[in-house]
Amino acid sequence: MASAIERYLRRLGVPRPAVADAEALLRLHEAHLLAVPFENLSIAWGEPIALDPTSLRRKIVDRGRGGGCHELNGLFAWGLRELGYEVDLLSARVRRDDGNFGPPFDHMCLRVRASGGAWLADVGFGESFRRPLALEVAAVRLEGRFAYALRNAGGGLELARREGHGAWTPQYRIDLAPRGLEEFAPMCAFHESSPEAPFTKGRVCTRATEWGRVTLTDRALVRTTLQGERTEEPVPDEAAWTAALREQFGIERRVRWR
Repeated sequence: MASAIERYLRRLGVPRPAVADAEALLRLHEAHLLAVPFENLSIAWGEPIALDPTSLRRKIVDRGRGGGCHELNGLFAWGLRELGYEVDLLSARVRRDDGNFGPPFDHMCLRVRASGGAWLADVGFGESFRRPLALEVAAVRLEGRFAYALRNAGGGLELARREGHGAWTPQYRIDLAPRGLEEFAPMCAFHESSPEAPFTKGRVCTRATEWGRVTLTDRALVRTTLQGERTEEPVPDEAAWTAALREQFGIERRVRWR
């Protein structure tokens, strides 16, 4: 039987890197985003969410599912460590629509050391950078119509994004202190159960593609190209939604656990 890390790499569709360097990190990061969706279906289906590595592997690797930021980055951190990378879990506070930032541990991102530098990795934020960003002030990455940059803010670093020649918009603020996986459990539980949490308000499943992004909500199947062109196909009923989930993401709808 294949080992856990071999099954994970098979899910990503990439070979095991010969060296744990920055070039391999880039390939792994992008491969994860192309293969594994961000989704909150466990909440809708009444599945318990657990952050221990065994549960994450069982759900995402063996069952072909996705997950939320704590699950996706928790699994990615495990995989990188298995391959020889030094990885720190970092707490981040996501910017809200009103301009304020959420609480600590609202989001998880990663600091990965490779090729003599430190890199910001994040496979759990939906539409964001596809390749790791050098973890230093003024680092900028251009990807299609977006630019991403890190700057000092709030006692740590702030990730900001700009579309075209528009204004920079903060995405989240990062506390650079290393954290343990268990420290994220209370906020993961909040997102799983609180009526105030964004992910308890409706289903979403979204994944990067070579040409852009595909997203399934309760009402529509949305395709967005790398250039920003958007098409929306209504999902008229539950049967159509279930078919779209299977065809676009390879996920079979489950009945509630409880």
